[in-house]
Amino acid sequence: MRPEQECRQCGRCCEKWGWGQKGVIEDLIPWIRDNRHDILQHLTITLANRKRCNGTALSLADLPRVTRIDYWTDPDGRALSFCPFYFQADDGKVYCKIHDAKPAVCIGFTPWNEGIRDYALNCPACHDTNP
Repeated sequence: MRPEQECRQCGRCCEKWGWGQKGVIEDLIPWIRDNRHDILQHLTITLANRKRCNGTALSLADLPRVTRIDYWTDPDGRALSFCPFYFQADDGKVYCKIHDAKPAVCIGFTPWNEGIRDYALNCPACHDTNP
């Protein structure tokens, strides 16, 4: 993050980009190890045999067979049109309910570095700066 740009926790990135993302194996390891069923239930996993399952059915031994990870889905595998961990507090700021364990795609997202002009122009932290 550039020093002059500080996230204002408006939640616009979570509203637009916080769902429909593809996952990475590295995210699954701590969620499985820590029994984070609250997170795993919102994943649809495709295995090498093309079988699909909910993330709660995974073990660490299954990881070599994972070919696709879809964030965020309901427990029946239907895609959600929102992030299930998005929370707007009474102070008007948006918080992540799984901030301590959020996926890499969320950790690494900064709209001012993404080059997504239509999105960045709606970000309060990007208001006067081209990404």
